[in-house]
This record gives sequence, structure tokens and C-alpha cells, in this order.
Amino acid sequence: MSRPAHPSIRISSAPPGPDLPLGPGRRAEDYEFQVLTIPRGVSLSAARASVTDEAEYGRWELARTRMYIGGGQKVWMRRRIIRVRSSLGT
Repeated sequence: MSRPAHPSIRISSAPPGPDLPLGPGRRAEDYEFQVLTIPRGVSLSAARASVTDEAEYGRWELARTRMYIGGGQKVWMRRRIIRVRSSLGT
């Protein structure tokens, strides 16, 4: 996990669940999710920088953004889990 651009932005991993945004024809087990919690006092530029850094350097894609009445935001990011099968005979 990288360090966010603003000290009050929290980054946490999200366990797979039925309410997480998935691609068409995908299961929750095909992705890993990360949630950025942005409090209301954070500037738009700092929030944008954190989301951009996570997406660019961590190979995450934006899955969902939710803005709350108090001014806070939550950003869900996802990336596909690539499962490699062994080519060795067993």
C-alpha cells in the first residue's frame, strides 16, 4: 500500500462481498478491492492525487465513488487477480 497524498485519507482493503462493483460476467473472487476514505476537509486536488497515485502505481482501476451528505467520500478501487496454473505435470 502506498502513502496517500493527504495524511487524513485512509486506505483499507475490502473483503469480497455481494455489494462490490464487478465487471460483467465476473465473480467477487476475481478481484481484490481497496477503499479510500476521504474526509470532508480534504481538498479536491489532494483527493485526486491520492486516487491517481493508487491507480497509476498500484495498477488499480476506479470501481465506485460515493459522496456522503457530510462531505466525506469513499472511493472503491479494484484490480483483477491473475491466477497462474502450473505448467508442470502433476
